[in-house]
Amino acid sequence: MQQQFEHGSKSSAKGDWDFANEMFSRCVVGDPSNRMYAESFLGNLRKKYNNDKKGASMSGMRGAGAKGSLKKSSMQKNWPGVIESGVKLVQLNPWDTAALSDMANACREMECEDTEVVFLRGALEADLRDPEINRLLGRALGRQAQFDQAIICFNRVLQAKPQDEEARRAVADLTVRKTIDKGGYEDAKSSNDVRADKESLQGPAKLTPQQQLEKFIAKNPGEISKYIELADLHIRDELFEQAEEVYTRAMAASGGGDVNLRERLEDVQLRRQRQQVEIAVKRKESDPSEENESLLKRIKVELNSKELEVYRNRCERYPGHAGWKYELGVRLQRAGKYKEAIAVFQEARNDPRRKGAVLVAMGKCFLKIDQPKLALSQFETAVQELSDRELEFKKEALYLAGRVSYSTGDLDKSEGFLTDLAGLDFGYKDVSELLDKLRRKRNKG
Repeated sequence: MQQQFEHGSKSSAKGDWDFANEMFSRCVVGDPSNRMYAESFLGNLRKKYNNDKKGASMSGMRGAGAKGSLKKSSMQKNWPGVIESGVKLVQLNPWDTAALSDMANACREMECEDTEVVFLRGALEADLRDPEINRLLGRALGRQAQFDQAIICFNRVLQAKPQDEEARRAVADLTVRKTIDKGGYEDAKSSNDVRADKESLQGPAKLTPQQQLEKFIAKNPGEISKYIELADLHIRDELFEQAEEVYTRAMAASGGGDVNLRERLEDVQLRRQRQQVEIAVKRKESDPSEENESLLKRIKVELNSKELEVYRNRCERYPGHAGWKYELGVRLQRAGKYKEAIAVFQEARNDPRRKGAVLVAMGKCFLKIDQPKLALSQFETAVQELSDRELEFKKEALYLAGRVSYSTGDLDKSEGFLTDLAGLDFGYKDVSELLDKLRRKRNKG
């Protein structure tokens, strides 16, 4: 699926929407939990239909069979079947709110929370004010503790239905949960308590800079600089989900072709996912259960996949930028794509600022594909290239060169590398044990 995803990403970048759709569709059906697959699937279709919010002509009639299959699968609680039929419908109209809502429900039933949110956001694109889609998205975001975005959704419900009791309760409850989660008002029992605390500290309520910018944008939706200013404020407060939502609106307002906005959006998406990794790490440290271990692994894989997509795109945009190639190579290495990583690292090693790090990484990849001599060559060169300012990389290069030399039977060379390493840091990993082992082998010889 990852290979299909990469083929789809390349095709979409070239404007081959149909082939990309075929690849992304297989990925979504094959792994409904993968947020990036779902986002790319919908994003490609929106581009295919020029964001017209209509989709293919006569999509209702053409999708009648798939709609019947989706309804049947839903009644039978065949959730993978719902996804498969939903994909067929969304291919015809990526703004089909009914199909996207059913797919989101199937994801929730399969505990695929991230993609549930993706499909509900997709449904909301058809009509940002739709109260029922906002209600579903608000619930989903609330379950993920994305309080600010959930509150926005339920406020939209209240705009459409001012007397909606669930929405009023949800806004109050989410406000308290958000405040308690940030650690400011642990004793708050209600939104009234929170408001009273704030007013006692701050005096009468005034429009925040964020609210002022939102008000300006509402009147001047084409003023892109204000979206950037607003997103920067959210980023400053580490509210990456809100910043992502602002940049998504900015992309729509600009027509979607602004590379600067695209890269800002990508950056904040990465920061959001890295924040999720940090949260998962802390959760695992406080409760090292199998569930938390599995969650951390999944989130790390998702982050690496997103980074792969972002850095691959940047390498295509800026083919002479060695820094992006290094970052891409690292992510390919993490994904186990060692041969592809080597090819990228070979292009990145011309950057003198990263040459040593690139050589070490490339040597590790050669080891993974059982090429110890090529690996040793990279480590040896790295030892010569790395300065004392890059001490950790140098120690790693000496260690790996010593181990590989030992495994290939070159004891003199191995002893030289390991002795140099011991002179820098005698406690580095198992270097002292390796030197003892090497001397015992010499004595036996």
